[in-house]
Amino acid sequence: MTVNMASWDRIVRFVVAVIFGYLFFTKMVSGVVGIVLLIIAIVFLLVSLVGFCPLYKVFNFSTKK
Repeated sequence: MTVNMASWDRIVRFVVAVIFGYLFFTKMVSGVVGIVLLIIAIVFLLVSLVGFCPLYKVFNFSTKK
């Protein structure tokens, strides 16, 4: 598993994950939409920490130079 995400890509995903988590845990968004946002936040957080995006691999794409 090679890193296929640039630093800026990882930072953006991390920030989006934090925002989605904040929206869910402060109950600004709830129900099905809240759960979906929480799942997306978890995936974004994991992907940003690892630096590997499986969808980038499937589509043979990389933001890392």
